[in-house]
Amino acid sequence: MDMNSPYRPRREKLPIALDQVTPEWLTRVLQLRFPDLEVRSFAFIEVNNTHTTKLRLSLDLNEAGIAMGFPHNVCLKANWSGSPLSSGAGICELEARFYRYFRDQLAIPAPVAYYADWDEDRFNQGLVIMEDLVDAGVSFSSTNDPINADEAARSIEGLAVMHASCWGNDILDDHPWLKVAMSADCSDPNMYHSLEEHMRHNNQLPRRRAVLPGWFLSQPERLSRAYDALAAHEVAKPGPRTLIHGDAHLGNSYVTPGGERRWLDWQIVRRGTPWRELNYFLISAMTIEERRGNERHLLQHYMDLMASKGCEMPDSESAWNEYRLWDIYGLASFNGSRDEWGPENAIFAGVERFSAAIQDHDSLSLMAAISGRSFW
Repeated sequence: MDMNSPYRPRREKLPIALDQVTPEWLTRVLQLRFPDLEVRSFAFIEVNNTHTTKLRLSLDLNEAGIAMGFPHNVCLKANWSGSPLSSGAGICELEARFYRYFRDQLAIPAPVAYYADWDEDRFNQGLVIMEDLVDAGVSFSSTNDPINADEAARSIEGLAVMHASCWGNDILDDHPWLKVAMSADCSDPNMYHSLEEHMRHNNQLPRRRAVLPGWFLSQPERLSRAYDALAAHEVAKPGPRTLIHGDAHLGNSYVTPGGERRWLDWQIVRRGTPWRELNYFLISAMTIEERRGNERHLLQHYMDLMASKGCEMPDSESAWNEYRLWDIYGLASFNGSRDEWGPENAIFAGVERFSAAIQDHDSLSLMAAISGRSFW
């Protein structure tokens, strides 16, 4: 099967309801890349509806499809749940663009995609037809199952390969749809304020109150102001910038049978500096004790990897300070999420780990010193 097959123009809208997904439609779509392939019928294996729909299918292929090696099981991802979050934020469109333009062109640790496309209209539909990871025998990850420092080191090696593939060069310049992290033309700077209602709810939960910083419970506006300062700081940085996943916690990753960590849900992919990625992953992925004992070594490991690939890195202390700042983002992201939005205890684990980190790192004082603003 030629994964470099070009995309021929599509002349019909993508389906916006699950009952529009038929073997005939799937054949028409896939023939835009693989003209001889036909889906004679399919069976639903699993439908998972959240803010996006993950539809696993078992395909009955014609002989040409079998001969070219097209898989019998695939996963389709789109907004067939009718979620306004998906449509309004355009996250399915953004993920489809990522798979179309970057997955095969750069060294990206992500699932194999056979087709990716989107509609530029009010619904913002995006479609990705990808490998069925359950069928591939991968192990899915969760913050409920923290990893040790050795596994974290192996994981950031994959991130370093991706970051280095477009570090400080013009590869990303041809894609104006790829927004700069924390810039005004993407959802990042408004994330805190969009989640404030959920934070107020979460801040009343006894279990969260037991781990959240006392200053945050009594003066939540301090974190809000620090978040705004972090956004301004990131946008003002001269770079270089690279491709970042944008939401790199364990729940958005899996491990292949060969031991490689790869990443799912490229729905807030950005052009940014790597410190948000590293901070969000390392702090949420390890226990508090494991992180405290290893994070500086892991950060240096990443910088050594990047330097070995010809990427100019800051000095260790500057990198450490940039890393420390992103606890502000991590705590806002996890504590702005309700428990029912993820597997049981998974979001709470992130809240607990970032609550400890933001105090260990004295992130607000550092942000105040850098920005010249007061958060008291």
